[in-house]
Amino acid sequence: MLTGIHVPENPESAAGLVMAGGLPLGGGTSLMPRLNDHASPPTELVSLRHAGLDSVRIDGQTVALGAAVTLSAIERNPDLSVLHQVVRTIAAPPVRSLATVAGNLFAPQPYGDLAVALLALDAELDFADRDGFRTGSLENFLADDHDHALITQIRFRRPQGSSFRYLKAARRRLNSGSVATIAATIELEDQRIAAIRVALGGLAPRVIRAHAVEGALRGRRLDADSVETACREGLDDLDPADDAYASAWYRRRVFPVHLRRALLGV
Repeated sequence: MLTGIHVPENPESAAGLVMAGGLPLGGGTSLMPRLNDHASPPTELVSLRHAGLDSVRIDGQTVALGAAVTLSAIERNPDLSVLHQVVRTIAAPPVRSLATVAGNLFAPQPYGDLAVALLALDAELDFADRDGFRTGSLENFLADDHDHALITQIRFRRPQGSSFRYLKAARRRLNSGSVATIAATIELEDQRIAAIRVALGGLAPRVIRAHAVEGALRGRRLDADSVETACREGLDDLDPADDAYASAWYRRRVFPVHLRRALLGV
């Protein structure tokens, strides 16, 4: 039951209201259907519309996105071209005009495709919780329970050249949850993989790093043989679910195909 809506005018006020039990409201594309479709205890919302969290700042190769930046704003910004292919696989244009960066990080699987890309880009967050304002890695944030936390900013470094890879397999081009979402950043030295980060969506209860895949590829050439080995190793990282888009069995079955396509393009 919705009992009130607060509209704070700065991050500090928004954080205080969230710490007092309010739920952050960005675009509402995930939260409002949940509140409308299911019974809930008395709930107060904290609108971020005027909280000063919708800025995009770029300093050299470092990008800082305010929590309330919409996916459509990313899509329109030529300096954020690395994320254009990502946001265009999420929902449809009217939804992207409302959905926010921070909201996508809380989206339940098999949604949250932007979170997959940001995890592969080694993003870090500024956020507030009951311990105050803090900074931490997105990977650690996703692994912990943050029911009463307010994200204020997400930062990452723009990858160089073609080092970033992204693929989303879905039933439909738009407005579809993920069967498998794969993002990776790969740095090569002397034709071998010097550093690699691989993130997965739709293949576990939350967005995860594919550490077994990374370990199998690090130090090797990026070719069909090394990726085949990584596919076998990566199966142990998976814990997919059955849902309306695919069965757990199917997701595990097609994971090697989509990992190969994401990393090799074939």
